[in-house]
Amino acid sequence: MFTGLVSDVGEVLAIEAGANLNHVRVACSYPVETMALGASIACGGPCLTVVARGEGGNRSWFEVDVAAETLARTTARHWKQGTRLNLERSLKIGDELGGHIVTGHIDAVAGIVAIEDFDGMRRIDIRAPHELARFIAEKGSVALDGTSLTVNSVEGDVFSVLLIPHTLKVTTWDERRVGDEINLEVDLMARYAARLFEAK
Repeated sequence: MFTGLVSDVGEVLAIEAGANLNHVRVACSYPVETMALGASIACGGPCLTVVARGEGGNRSWFEVDVAAETLARTTARHWKQGTRLNLERSLKIGDELGGHIVTGHIDAVAGIVAIEDFDGMRRIDIRAPHELARFIAEKGSVALDGTSLTVNSVEGDVFSVLLIPHTLKVTTWDERRVGDEINLEVDLMARYAARLFEAK
């Protein structure tokens, strides 16, 4: 489990592409001794398992395997050397839950349809897949590229979020452009509430 509070921005160092599995090395600032094999790290949203770790130069790195399902459902299929990723390590009991409960299980890829910059902030309009739009509510939470954000407005399948200067500084959101694809995870409680309603 995660909170959607990005703790580092990593960089893809190398990708070994297979038929149904990509092996990816990601540089980070986490001390290598604190990254256990088998630990979970959210990489741009998807929860991935550390299968190797090490140090090179002045940076730590970890490696993950990205399977076919993740490649099909997320932007991981577009990763290449140099791609920057929002990183978050898994939540520990006793940690502050500053964002919202995030699983790292991506529902779909959404698309940026408009960006407005003002006063050091950025408003982004995003089109969600139609079947997921019903889970997105004004003032509710959503995880985008692994970042916990509050929904400002909703019009049909399009919703907006507002990024403050701090978020733009410590994440990859300052790099986003109109037309970019982003990883979308809808709020877990909204999904369960909808399922309970349907069950009635």
